[in-house]
Amino acid sequence: MRRVFDDSFKKMAVELSYSKGSVLEAARELDMDAGRLSKWRMDPRYNGGTVLPKNDKLSPEEQEIRELKKRLRDAELENAILKKAVAIFSKGD
Repeated sequence: MRRVFDDSFKKMAVELSYSKGSVLEAARELDMDAGRLSKWRMDPRYNGGTVLPKNDKLSPEEQEIRELKKRLRDAELENAILKKAVAIFSKGD
């Protein structure tokens, strides 16, 4: 049987993984798959709104640059997809 987790549980699990310093350790404690918890850590809905996981080796400025670059890549990808969609739908006329 597949387990379903609500958003508050996901947020708590992500916080636990940061406090433990290990996804694997937190996943074991919660009796769940570490891969699923890793995905939640990368999701802004559950990790406090950050686009990328925190990296303690980077300064806050470097972390912000990293996040902005990720957002730019995502926006460029969305733009390219939209351009292709417009081209496809324009051919139908």
